[in-house]
Amino acid sequence: MTTSVSSSQLLRQQLRQQVRCARRQLSPQQQQRAAQQLSLRLQALPQIQHSQHIALYIATDGEIDPQPFIDWLWQQEKSVYLPVLHPFSKGHLLFLHYDATTPMTTNRYHIHEPQLDLRRVKPIAELDVICTPLVAFDRTGQRLGMGGGYYDRTLSQWHQHRQGPYPIGIGHDCQYISQLPNEKWDVPLPLIITPNHQFIEA
Repeated sequence: MTTSVSSSQLLRQQLRQQVRCARRQLSPQQQQRAAQQLSLRLQALPQIQHSQHIALYIATDGEIDPQPFIDWLWQQEKSVYLPVLHPFSKGHLLFLHYDATTPMTTNRYHIHEPQLDLRRVKPIAELDVICTPLVAFDRTGQRLGMGGGYYDRTLSQWHQHRQGPYPIGIGHDCQYISQLPNEKWDVPLPLIITPNHQFIEA
């Protein structure tokens, strides 16, 4: 029995490969400069200045590194959280409090995440902002992820009812695509920040 793959899905797979290759080709110096510029742009956002509980991620596979921004958040005494693959609910994320002493592990996708400790879990509804990684994006806020749907599920309440944490996509400038093919389960973002640009929200 064969599984049919739509032309949209094929295009999405091709775009993932193309953009992931482009960001992996950035030099360490380009990555470092991009991370610093991104941090400065995020620091200036009112959505960040007015928030206390902010979720981010640990960069992998050429993703833009939010660590300079995380360091700034710690200096501002804001609380930082990282995603952890839910141990029982497949395809879902938990968010755990993260600081410089948090014990870390590597999940099945070879991504660093905090060791699961239920005492450090923050309910998603109590987060103020989720800064989401992405593979590609367009000017309408459509986001192309890795295909697992983790962030689409995480942000479903915001998408449907404007409830829960405010989502901000972050990425390199080279991850911009003029128009992404989208699927019905995709959650468009109200704001996407790169080192040199801001998309969507004025």
